[in-house]
Amino acid sequence: MEMYLTALKDLLAQSGFAALFASTGTGNIIMLIVAFILLYLAIGKGFEPLLLVPIAFGCMLVNLPLSGIIEGFNPETNTIGFLRALYYGAEFEIYPIIIFLGIGAMTDFGPLIANPITFLLGAAAQFGVFVAFISANWVGALTHGLVSFNIKEAASIAIIGGADGPTSIYLTVMLGQKQILGAVAVAAYSYMSLVPLIQPPVIKLMTSKKDRAILMGQLRPVTKREKILFPIICTVVSGLILPACVPLVGTLMFGNLLRECGVTERLSQTAQNELLNITTIFLGLSVGSTMAAEQFLTPATLVIICLGLVAFAFSTAGGLVFGQIMKILSGGKINPMIGAAGVSAVPMAARVVQRVVQQEYPGHFLLMHAMGPNVAGVIGTAVAAGVMLTLLSH
Repeated sequence: MEMYLTALKDLLAQSGFAALFASTGTGNIIMLIVAFILLYLAIGKGFEPLLLVPIAFGCMLVNLPLSGIIEGFNPETNTIGFLRALYYGAEFEIYPIIIFLGIGAMTDFGPLIANPITFLLGAAAQFGVFVAFISANWVGALTHGLVSFNIKEAASIAIIGGADGPTSIYLTVMLGQKQILGAVAVAAYSYMSLVPLIQPPVIKLMTSKKDRAILMGQLRPVTKREKILFPIICTVVSGLILPACVPLVGTLMFGNLLRECGVTERLSQTAQNELLNITTIFLGLSVGSTMAAEQFLTPATLVIICLGLVAFAFSTAGGLVFGQIMKILSGGKINPMIGAAGVSAVPMAARVVQRVVQQEYPGHFLLMHAMGPNVAGVIGTAVAAGVMLTLLSH
């Protein structure tokens, strides 16, 4: 009997419960609570569930003590932790690029081609990226050194303003700032999911009722030839101007070409569905694996989340300001609300614009007009990331 009691005692001493409730396990308990909150937001509230559920579950897995699920390669046993193996896809920038391939295959670029001036709205909506970049560089002085970010960390934080999770992850990894990957990814995807809550107040603050009443005419039809040539030309031109953006813009356009060329339907469907879904699962779990307590529970994480909100709000405002300028230049023919769709959250930001206008004017339809700057925002955020990579990777 004594032998069995000793064995039971040893088993309990080596269990996760013993480690969890030890003094060093407090951080793990907090992160498990964070994981439960994220799961509630994703499942109960429907906030970006396709990514928040895997991220939250990855966070939960990595904060269960003694599991070895995130352990690196052990040459003695020739084993590696499951999440550590998955993380290689994020570490070597594979998952974000495949996500862009799927986005390209899912997205109709027709509204952007029909009204190419909306490219400018997508560019204007990157304003928050540069506001957050400057703000992140000032954090050290404002907090008297309590929290500070180097210039590469500031760039990784700033790109959250584009509301583009894959680009945020890609840039953070490419700049070698993996220590903040979890905070950046969670902030980026959280604000993507909160677009329907954050954007409407900003839209109503920066547009008048008269502005929101502007009815835009129907977009011109876009030919199949235009839809085929657009991704090819866009890849070559952007690649020659800014080579660093080729991995993101190139795969985005390749996915779109699969959609539009008419001879690769099976590949297009695979990119939109099976490939994108599998990669989303792997990317989410990989991001969650970076949310170990010792890495995530820092003052810097809270600052990153706050700066992400600043970046996103200013990006929305930047698009709306330029929308007002375009309204004036067009003689009142452009509804400035579509500028809010210049962030990268496709198609959510465009749907928010449509929802806001429908609340006041049920007969007005802005969705297709808003899709132009929305698609431009995806390209704009990828280009902004390419600029930062070009300037900071040396």
